[in-house]
Amino acid sequence: MVSLPYKQLIDVKRWADRDLFAAIEQGCDALGEQDMNILLRLLDHIHVVDRIFQHHLEGKPHAYRAPQSETPPRLGALKHGISEVDDWYAAYVEPLPPETFDEAVDFTFTSGRPARMSRGQIILHVCLHGTYHRGNAGALLQLKGLRPGRDSVADYLQAAA
Repeated sequence: MVSLPYKQLIDVKRWADRDLFAAIEQGCDALGEQDMNILLRLLDHIHVVDRIFQHHLEGKPHAYRAPQSETPPRLGALKHGISEVDDWYAAYVEPLPPETFDEAVDFTFTSGRPARMSRGQIILHVCLHGTYHRGNAGALLQLKGLRPGRDSVADYLQAAA
C-alpha cells in the first residue's frame, strides 16, 4: 500500500520529536542560555515549517512571513505545538487513498517564490526537514555531554516492537 511509507515516516517523526523533547528536558539544567536559545530556534523552525506545509496541504493561506518566528516560543509551547502538528500529520496521512499522494499542490514559499509539490513530496519534505534539524539539536546536546534524542527508523522500529 502506497500510504504505508508515509504513515511510517510520520510515526517516526512524531516519536523522534517526543524523544528529543524528553532529552532536552532531562538535560535542561546543563544547558546555558545561548545553547537553549539555539535549541529553541531549531525547534521553532521545525514547527513553523511543519505548520506552513500543513496549510499548503489543507489549501489554506497562512500568516507566516518567514520559516521561523521572530522570537522563538518557550520550550513548553514548542513541545505542545510540535506534538499537535505531529498528531495532525498522522491523522492526515492515515485515511488518504494511494492516488492522493501524487496530487499536485501549488503554493508560495515565504520568499514569495511559487512552487508545486505532490502531497507525498510535501510529507517527505516535512519528515526529512525535521530529521535534519533534530540532528542539529542532537549534535548540540552531545557537545554538552547529553544524550540526544533517538532519531532513526531502526530505533523507532525497535522501540515499537
